[in-house]
Amino acid sequence: MSQTDFKAAYKTIMDDHFPPQMEISFIDGDERQTLCFEKNSWQIDGVDKGLRYGENPGQEAALYRLVNGNLTLGEVTAIQPGQHLASNAELLQSGKHPGKINITDADSALNILRYLTDEPAVVIMKHNNPCGCALGDSLADAYDKANMADRLAAFGGAIALNGECDKKTAELIVKNYAEVVIAPEFADGVMDIFATRKNLRVMRIGNMGRLQDYATQRVVDFKSLIDGGMVVQWSFQPEARSVDDFLPAVTTYKGDEYTINRQPTEAELKDLLFGWMVEAGVTSNSVLYVKDGVTVGIGTGEQDRVGVAEIARDKAYRKLADRLCWEQHGIPYNTLKDDATRRDIDAAVTDARGGLKGSAMVSDAFFPFRDGVEVGIREGVTAVVQPGGSARDFETIEACNEAGVAMVYTGQRSFRH
Repeated sequence: MSQTDFKAAYKTIMDDHFPPQMEISFIDGDERQTLCFEKNSWQIDGVDKGLRYGENPGQEAALYRLVNGNLTLGEVTAIQPGQHLASNAELLQSGKHPGKINITDADSALNILRYLTDEPAVVIMKHNNPCGCALGDSLADAYDKANMADRLAAFGGAIALNGECDKKTAELIVKNYAEVVIAPEFADGVMDIFATRKNLRVMRIGNMGRLQDYATQRVVDFKSLIDGGMVVQWSFQPEARSVDDFLPAVTTYKGDEYTINRQPTEAELKDLLFGWMVEAGVTSNSVLYVKDGVTVGIGTGEQDRVGVAEIARDKAYRKLADRLCWEQHGIPYNTLKDDATRRDIDAAVTDARGGLKGSAMVSDAFFPFRDGVEVGIREGVTAVVQPGGSARDFETIEACNEAGVAMVYTGQRSFRH
Protein backbone atom coordinates (compact mmCIF):
# COMPACT_ATOMS: atom_id res chain seq x y z
CA MET A 1 0.00 0.00 0.00
CA SER A 2 1.38 3.41 -0.91
CA GLN A 3 1.83 6.29 1.52
CA THR A 4 -1.05 8.06 -0.21
CA ASP A 5 -3.31 5.11 0.60
CA PHE A 6 -2.32 5.27 4.25
CA LYS A 7 -3.26 8.93 4.41
CA ALA A 8 -6.54 8.28 2.63
CA ALA A 9 -7.73 6.15 5.54
CA TYR A 10 -8.06 9.25 7.71
CA LYS A 11 -10.30 10.92 5.14
CA THR A 12 -12.70 8.00 5.14
CA ILE A 13 -16.30 8.66 6.12
CA MET A 14 -17.82 5.41 7.34
CA ASP A 15 -21.27 4.32 6.25
CA ASP A 16 -23.43 4.42 9.36
CA HIS A 17 -25.67 1.39 9.75
CA PHE A 18 -26.69 2.16 13.31
CA PRO A 19 -30.47 2.65 13.61
CA PRO A 20 -32.01 6.07 14.28
CA GLN A 21 -33.31 5.06 17.71
CA MET A 22 -32.04 2.96 20.61
CA GLU A 23 -33.64 1.79 23.85
CA ILE A 24 -32.01 0.38 26.96
CA SER A 25 -34.30 -1.26 29.51
CA PHE A 26 -33.67 -2.20 33.12
CA ILE A 27 -36.07 -4.97 34.10
CA ASP A 28 -36.91 -6.16 37.62
CA GLY A 29 -39.83 -8.59 37.52
CA ASP A 30 -42.82 -6.69 36.16
CA GLU A 31 -41.09 -3.33 36.55
CA ARG A 32 -39.38 -1.93 33.47
CA GLN A 33 -37.45 1.34 33.25
CA THR A 34 -36.44 2.31 29.73
CA LEU A 35 -34.07 4.97 28.49
CA CYS A 36 -34.81 6.14 24.95
CA PHE A 37 -32.13 7.54 22.68
CA GLU A 38 -32.15 9.26 19.30
CA LYS A 39 -29.23 9.30 16.89
CA ASN A 40 -27.65 12.68 16.36
CA SER A 41 -26.37 14.08 13.07
CA TRP A 42 -25.40 17.43 11.58
CA GLN A 43 -26.38 19.19 8.36
CA ILE A 44 -23.12 19.64 6.48
CA ASP A 45 -23.25 20.96 2.92
CA GLY A 46 -26.93 20.02 2.81
CA VAL A 47 -26.30 16.41 3.82
CA ASP A 48 -27.07 14.73 7.15
CA LYS A 49 -23.85 13.32 8.56
CA GLY A 50 -23.26 11.48 11.81
CA LEU A 51 -19.90 10.60 13.33
CA ARG A 52 -17.07 10.43 10.82
CA TYR A 53 -15.85 7.14 12.29
CA GLY A 54 -15.13 5.60 15.67
CA GLU A 55 -11.84 5.50 17.53
CA ASN A 56 -10.07 4.46 14.32
CA PRO A 57 -10.84 4.62 10.61
CA GLY A 58 -12.75 1.48 9.72
CA GLN A 59 -14.88 1.50 12.87
CA GLU A 60 -18.49 2.56 12.32
CA ALA A 61 -19.87 4.74 15.09
CA ALA A 62 -22.99 6.66 16.02
CA LEU A 63 -23.78 9.39 18.52
CA TYR A 64 -27.03 9.10 20.47
CA ARG A 65 -28.70 11.62 22.77
CA LEU A 66 -31.08 10.77 25.62
CA VAL A 67 -34.57 11.97 24.69
CA ASN A 68 -36.98 10.08 26.96
CA GLY A 69 -37.26 7.82 29.97
CA ASN A 70 -36.41 7.96 33.64
CA LEU A 71 -34.19 5.68 35.70
CA THR A 72 -34.03 5.38 39.47
CA LEU A 73 -32.05 2.61 41.13
CA GLY A 74 -32.04 2.69 44.92
CA GLU A 75 -31.58 6.31 45.95
CA VAL A 76 -29.88 7.41 42.72
CA THR A 77 -31.77 8.95 39.80
CA ALA A 78 -30.22 9.37 36.38
CA ILE A 79 -29.98 12.71 34.64
CA GLN A 80 -33.28 13.70 33.05
CA PRO A 81 -33.74 13.56 29.26
CA GLY A 82 -33.13 16.67 27.20
CA GLN A 83 -30.27 18.12 29.28
CA HIS A 84 -27.84 17.78 26.40
CA LEU A 85 -24.21 18.77 26.27
CA ALA A 86 -21.75 17.06 23.90
CA SER A 87 -24.39 14.58 22.72
CA ASN A 88 -26.25 17.38 20.95
CA ALA A 89 -23.58 20.00 20.26
CA GLU A 90 -24.40 22.60 17.60
CA LEU A 91 -21.78 22.42 14.87
CA LEU A 92 -21.02 25.99 13.77
CA GLN A 93 -17.98 25.11 11.66
CA SER A 94 -17.45 21.55 10.54
CA GLY A 95 -14.05 21.35 8.89
CA LYS A 96 -13.75 17.60 8.81
CA HIS A 97 -16.95 16.65 10.59
CA PRO A 98 -16.47 15.13 14.04
CA GLY A 99 -15.47 11.60 14.85
CA LYS A 100 -15.88 9.65 18.06
CA ILE A 101 -12.66 10.93 19.64
CA ASN A 102 -13.64 14.57 19.05
CA ILE A 103 -16.91 14.02 20.92
CA THR A 104 -15.41 12.06 23.80
CA ASP A 105 -12.59 14.58 24.22
CA ALA A 106 -15.16 17.39 24.34
CA ASP A 107 -17.20 15.43 26.86
CA SER A 108 -14.14 14.69 29.00
CA ALA A 109 -13.32 18.41 29.04
CA LEU A 110 -16.85 19.18 30.20
CA ASN A 111 -16.44 16.56 32.91
CA ILE A 112 -13.73 18.80 34.39
CA LEU A 113 -15.23 22.19 33.56
CA ARG A 114 -18.48 21.42 35.39
CA TYR A 115 -16.52 21.76 38.63
CA LEU A 116 -14.76 24.98 37.53
CA THR A 117 -17.56 27.48 37.06
CA ASP A 118 -16.65 30.33 39.40
CA GLU A 119 -13.99 31.99 37.23
CA PRO A 120 -12.66 31.82 33.65
CA ALA A 121 -11.36 28.30 33.01
CA VAL A 122 -9.98 26.41 30.01
CA VAL A 123 -9.35 22.71 29.55
CA ILE A 124 -7.37 21.33 26.60
CA MET A 125 -7.95 17.61 26.08
CA LYS A 126 -5.89 15.12 24.10
CA HIS A 127 -6.76 11.43 23.85
CA ASN A 128 -9.28 11.63 26.67
CA ASN A 129 -6.85 13.26 29.12
CA PRO A 130 -6.16 16.92 29.90
CA CYS A 131 -2.80 18.19 28.69
CA GLY A 132 -3.37 21.64 30.15
CA CYS A 133 -5.96 23.14 32.50
CA ALA A 134 -5.95 26.63 33.92
CA LEU A 135 -7.90 29.30 35.70
CA GLY A 136 -7.35 32.92 34.67
CA ASP A 137 -8.40 36.52 35.01
CA SER A 138 -10.00 36.18 31.57
CA LEU A 139 -10.61 33.37 29.09
CA ALA A 140 -7.68 34.56 27.01
CA ASP A 141 -5.45 34.46 30.09
CA ALA A 142 -6.73 31.00 31.07
CA TYR A 143 -6.26 29.67 27.52
CA ASP A 144 -2.70 31.00 27.28
CA LYS A 145 -1.81 29.37 30.60
CA ALA A 146 -3.44 26.05 29.68
CA ASN A 147 -1.78 26.00 26.26
CA MET A 148 1.68 26.86 27.56
CA ALA A 149 1.37 24.24 30.32
CA ASP A 150 1.96 21.66 27.58
CA ARG A 151 2.24 23.41 24.25
CA LEU A 152 3.38 20.27 22.41
CA ALA A 153 0.54 18.03 23.56
CA ALA A 154 -2.01 20.78 22.94
CA PHE A 155 -1.30 20.46 19.20
CA GLY A 156 -4.44 18.91 17.70
CA GLY A 157 -6.33 19.03 20.98
CA ALA A 158 -9.90 19.79 21.94
CA ILE A 159 -10.26 23.17 23.65
CA ALA A 160 -13.15 23.80 26.03
CA LEU A 161 -13.97 27.27 27.37
CA ASN A 162 -16.42 27.85 30.22
CA GLY A 163 -17.53 31.26 28.91
CA GLU A 164 -18.24 33.13 25.69
CA CYS A 165 -15.28 32.93 23.34
CA ASP A 166 -14.13 36.49 22.62
CA LYS A 167 -11.94 37.69 19.76
CA LYS A 168 -8.79 37.90 21.88
CA THR A 169 -9.12 34.24 22.90
CA ALA A 170 -9.95 33.19 19.33
CA GLU A 171 -6.87 34.97 18.00
CA LEU A 172 -4.69 33.02 20.43
CA ILE A 173 -6.36 29.72 19.54
CA VAL A 174 -5.79 30.04 15.80
CA LYS A 175 -2.06 30.54 16.30
CA ASN A 176 -1.89 26.78 16.89
CA TYR A 177 -3.50 23.74 15.33
CA ALA A 178 -6.57 22.50 17.22
CA GLU A 179 -9.18 19.90 16.32
CA VAL A 180 -12.14 21.19 18.32
CA VAL A 181 -13.26 24.32 20.16
CA ILE A 182 -16.35 24.22 22.36
CA ALA A 183 -17.94 27.11 24.24
CA PRO A 184 -21.42 28.21 25.34
CA GLU A 185 -21.33 31.14 22.92
CA PHE A 186 -19.09 32.99 20.46
CA ALA A 187 -18.79 36.76 20.25
CA ASP A 188 -19.26 38.74 17.03
CA GLY A 189 -16.32 38.32 14.69
CA VAL A 190 -15.01 35.14 16.33
CA MET A 191 -16.29 32.81 13.63
CA ASP A 192 -14.49 34.90 10.99
CA ILE A 193 -11.25 34.29 12.90
CA PHE A 194 -11.92 30.57 13.18
CA ALA A 195 -12.73 30.40 9.46
CA THR A 196 -9.00 30.86 8.79
CA ARG A 197 -8.57 27.34 10.20
CA LYS A 198 -10.73 25.39 7.77
CA ASN A 199 -10.41 22.00 9.47
CA LEU A 200 -11.32 23.31 12.93
CA ARG A 201 -14.58 21.99 14.36
CA VAL A 202 -16.38 24.71 16.33
CA MET A 203 -19.22 23.57 18.59
CA ARG A 204 -21.66 25.66 20.57
CA ILE A 205 -23.14 24.04 23.67
CA GLY A 206 -25.72 26.35 25.17
CA ASN A 207 -26.21 24.26 28.31
CA MET A 208 -22.64 25.03 29.36
CA GLY A 209 -24.12 28.11 30.97
CA ARG A 210 -25.62 25.74 33.55
CA LEU A 211 -22.56 23.52 33.99
CA GLN A 212 -22.69 23.80 37.77
CA ASP A 213 -26.02 21.93 37.65
CA TYR A 214 -24.23 18.90 36.21
CA ALA A 215 -21.81 18.64 39.14
CA THR A 216 -24.36 16.55 41.06
CA GLN A 217 -25.95 14.71 38.11
CA ARG A 218 -25.42 10.99 37.55
CA VAL A 219 -25.57 8.95 34.36
CA VAL A 220 -25.39 5.22 33.74
CA ASP A 221 -21.92 4.30 32.51
CA PHE A 222 -21.60 1.25 30.23
CA LYS A 223 -18.42 -0.67 29.50
CA SER A 224 -18.67 -3.36 26.85
CA LEU A 225 -16.61 -6.50 27.25
CA ILE A 226 -14.95 -8.52 24.52
CA ASP A 227 -17.64 -11.23 24.70
CA GLY A 228 -20.51 -8.77 24.34
CA GLY A 229 -21.15 -8.54 28.06
CA MET A 230 -21.32 -5.26 29.93
CA VAL A 231 -20.23 -3.71 33.18
CA VAL A 232 -22.78 -1.09 34.25
CA GLN A 233 -22.08 1.54 36.91
CA TRP A 234 -23.24 4.94 38.01
CA SER A 235 -20.93 7.72 36.89
CA PHE A 236 -18.36 9.06 39.34
CA GLN A 237 -19.06 12.13 41.41
CA PRO A 238 -16.37 13.73 43.59
CA GLU A 239 -17.65 14.32 47.10
CA ALA A 240 -15.01 16.95 47.94
CA ARG A 241 -16.05 19.93 45.80
CA SER A 242 -15.10 22.71 48.20
CA VAL A 243 -12.18 23.27 50.54
CA ASP A 244 -14.54 22.68 53.46
CA ASP A 245 -15.02 19.10 52.24
CA PHE A 246 -11.35 18.22 52.73
CA LEU A 247 -10.59 15.99 55.70
CA PRO A 248 -7.68 16.22 58.15
CA ALA A 249 -4.78 13.89 57.44
CA VAL A 250 -4.80 11.69 60.52
CA THR A 251 -4.48 7.94 61.09
CA THR A 252 -3.83 5.39 63.81
CA TYR A 253 -1.17 2.70 63.50
CA LYS A 254 -0.46 0.10 66.18
CA GLY A 255 -2.21 2.23 68.77
CA ASP A 256 -0.38 5.47 67.96
CA GLU A 257 -2.07 8.44 66.31
CA TYR A 258 -0.31 10.26 63.50
CA THR A 259 -1.52 13.65 62.33
CA ILE A 260 -0.26 16.24 59.89
CA ASN A 261 1.50 19.17 61.58
CA ARG A 262 0.77 21.93 59.07
CA GLN A 263 -2.56 22.79 57.50
CA PRO A 264 -2.65 24.25 53.96
CA THR A 265 -2.65 27.99 53.42
CA GLU A 266 -5.54 29.65 51.61
CA ALA A 267 -3.55 29.70 48.35
CA GLU A 268 -2.58 26.05 48.76
CA LEU A 269 -6.19 25.06 49.44
CA LYS A 270 -7.26 26.74 46.20
CA ASP A 271 -4.66 24.78 44.24
CA LEU A 272 -5.52 21.54 46.04
CA LEU A 273 -9.20 21.94 45.17
CA PHE A 274 -8.45 22.92 41.57
CA GLY A 275 -6.18 19.91 41.20
CA TRP A 276 -8.71 17.53 42.72
CA MET A 277 -11.39 18.75 40.30
CA VAL A 278 -9.03 18.25 37.35
CA GLU A 279 -8.18 14.80 38.71
CA ALA A 280 -11.79 13.72 38.10
CA GLY A 281 -11.03 13.86 34.36
CA VAL A 282 -7.63 12.13 34.36
CA THR A 283 -7.12 8.45 33.52
CA SER A 284 -5.91 6.47 36.54
CA ASN A 285 -3.41 5.55 37.92
CA SER A 286 -2.55 9.24 38.01
CA VAL A 287 -0.66 11.96 39.84
CA LEU A 288 -0.58 15.61 38.86
CA TYR A 289 1.03 18.82 40.06
CA VAL A 290 -0.65 22.23 39.97
CA LYS A 291 0.50 25.72 40.87
CA ASP A 292 -1.38 29.02 40.89
CA GLY A 293 -4.41 27.51 39.18
CA VAL A 294 -2.46 25.87 36.34
CA THR A 295 -1.44 22.26 35.75
CA VAL A 296 2.34 21.87 35.83
CA GLY A 297 2.73 18.14 35.16
CA ILE A 298 0.11 15.45 34.54
CA GLY A 299 0.96 11.76 34.83
CA THR A 300 -1.71 9.36 33.58
CA GLY A 301 -2.51 5.69 33.23
CA GLU A 302 0.56 4.26 34.92
CA GLN A 303 0.65 0.98 36.80
CA ASP A 304 2.46 2.12 39.95
CA ARG A 305 2.10 5.27 42.01
CA VAL A 306 5.80 6.06 42.30
CA GLY A 307 6.18 5.68 38.55
CA VAL A 308 3.30 8.00 37.72
CA ALA A 309 4.55 10.61 40.21
CA GLU A 310 7.90 10.46 38.42
CA ILE A 311 6.26 10.69 35.00
CA ALA A 312 4.36 13.82 36.04
CA ARG A 313 7.61 15.26 37.46
CA ASP A 314 9.59 14.49 34.31
CA LYS A 315 6.87 15.99 32.11
CA ALA A 316 6.96 19.17 34.19
CA TYR A 317 10.70 19.50 33.52
CA ARG A 318 10.32 18.87 29.78
CA LYS A 319 7.35 21.16 29.36
CA LEU A 320 9.06 24.02 31.20
CA ALA A 321 12.14 23.63 29.00
CA ASP A 322 9.98 23.83 25.90
CA ARG A 323 8.09 26.81 27.24
CA LEU A 324 11.23 28.77 28.05
CA CYS A 325 12.75 27.96 24.65
CA TRP A 326 9.57 28.99 22.87
CA GLU A 327 9.19 32.24 24.81
CA GLN A 328 12.85 33.24 24.51
CA HIS A 329 13.74 31.96 21.04
CA GLY A 330 10.47 31.16 19.25
CA ILE A 331 11.40 27.54 18.55
CA PRO A 332 10.62 24.21 20.25
CA TYR A 333 13.21 22.93 22.70
CA ASN A 334 13.45 19.66 20.75
CA THR A 335 14.76 21.53 17.69
CA LEU A 336 17.26 23.65 19.63
CA LYS A 337 20.77 23.08 18.21
CA ASP A 338 22.85 25.66 20.06
CA ASP A 339 24.53 23.87 22.97
CA ALA A 340 25.13 26.99 25.02
CA THR A 341 21.49 28.04 24.79
CA ARG A 342 20.40 24.52 25.70
CA ARG A 343 22.64 24.56 28.77
CA ASP A 344 21.20 27.91 29.88
CA ILE A 345 17.63 26.63 29.55
CA ASP A 346 18.46 23.35 31.30
CA ALA A 347 20.03 25.29 34.18
CA ALA A 348 16.95 27.50 34.52
CA VAL A 349 14.66 24.47 34.51
CA THR A 350 16.79 22.70 37.11
CA ASP A 351 16.85 25.79 39.31
CA ALA A 352 13.05 26.01 39.12
CA ARG A 353 12.77 22.24 39.59
CA GLY A 354 10.53 22.07 36.56
CA GLY A 355 8.22 24.70 38.02
CA LEU A 356 7.33 22.32 40.83
CA LYS A 357 8.64 24.41 43.73
CA GLY A 358 5.64 25.61 45.68
CA SER A 359 3.21 23.39 43.77
CA ALA A 360 0.47 21.11 45.05
CA MET A 361 0.61 17.35 44.49
CA VAL A 362 -2.63 15.51 43.68
CA SER A 363 -3.10 11.74 43.73
CA ASP A 364 -6.27 9.93 42.63
CA ALA A 365 -5.65 7.08 45.12
CA PHE A 366 -3.82 6.69 48.41
CA PHE A 367 -0.06 6.38 48.61
CA PRO A 368 0.67 2.80 49.76
CA PHE A 369 4.13 3.85 50.97
CA ARG A 370 5.95 7.14 51.55
CA ASP A 371 8.09 6.78 48.41
CA GLY A 372 5.31 8.13 46.17
CA VAL A 373 4.80 11.40 48.00
CA GLU A 374 8.55 11.78 48.42
CA VAL A 375 8.86 12.20 44.63
CA GLY A 376 6.98 15.48 44.94
CA ILE A 377 8.56 16.51 48.22
CA ARG A 378 12.04 16.30 46.69
CA GLU A 379 10.92 18.75 43.99
CA GLY A 380 9.57 21.28 46.47
CA VAL A 381 5.82 20.64 46.62
CA THR A 382 4.30 22.32 49.66
CA ALA A 383 0.88 20.65 49.84
CA VAL A 384 -0.66 17.28 49.00
CA VAL A 385 -4.22 16.03 48.51
CA GLN A 386 -5.02 12.33 48.34
CA PRO A 387 -7.88 10.03 49.38
CA GLY A 388 -6.16 8.50 52.42
CA GLY A 389 -7.01 5.01 53.56
CA SER A 390 -3.72 3.15 53.18
CA ALA A 391 -2.70 0.81 55.98
CA ARG A 392 0.54 2.80 56.04
CA ASP A 393 -0.86 6.33 55.89
CA PHE A 394 1.35 7.09 58.87
CA GLU A 395 4.42 6.85 56.59
CA THR A 396 3.08 9.53 54.26
CA ILE A 397 2.15 11.76 57.19
CA GLU A 398 5.65 11.37 58.61
CA ALA A 399 7.23 12.19 55.24
CA CYS A 400 5.16 15.37 54.94
CA ASN A 401 5.83 16.43 58.53
CA GLU A 402 9.58 15.96 58.09
CA ALA A 403 9.46 18.34 55.10
CA GLY A 404 6.93 20.81 56.52
CA VAL A 405 4.44 19.88 53.79
CA ALA A 406 0.69 20.24 54.35
CA MET A 407 -1.67 17.41 53.44
CA VAL A 408 -5.43 16.82 53.36
CA TYR A 409 -7.57 13.80 52.57
CA THR A 410 -10.68 13.51 50.43
CA GLY A 411 -11.87 10.17 51.81
CA GLN A 412 -12.74 9.10 48.27
CA ARG A 413 -10.74 7.57 45.45
CA SER A 414 -11.02 9.18 42.00
CA PHE A 415 -10.16 6.40 39.55
CA ARG A 416 -11.17 6.79 35.91
CA HIS A 417 -10.57 3.93 33.48
